[in-house]
Amino acid sequence: MEEREMKGTISLDSLWQTIQSLSLSNRKWLANKLQEDIRESEEEREYISKEEILAGIDAGLKDLKAGRKRPIEELIKELERDAI
Repeated sequence: MEEREMKGTISLDSLWQTIQSLSLSNRKWLANKLQEDIRESEEEREYISKEEILAGIDAGLKDLKAGRKRPIEELIKELERDAI
């Protein structure tokens, strides 16, 4: 195991021990906060509808038919930028 992974594991183990030492009411509060955070994170995810996907495919096919193309390297760079 890498040193960085070990530190992460030790840190999480330490966090878990701290959580276990909390009173039941504090653990319930923490659990509720974590669930709330997860719900908010899921709601913030970008949603692309089926119609938007199909419109994008259609636009791409029209570009191909019209001879508008770009190098694959350019597309990969764009995808990498968007992933960040």
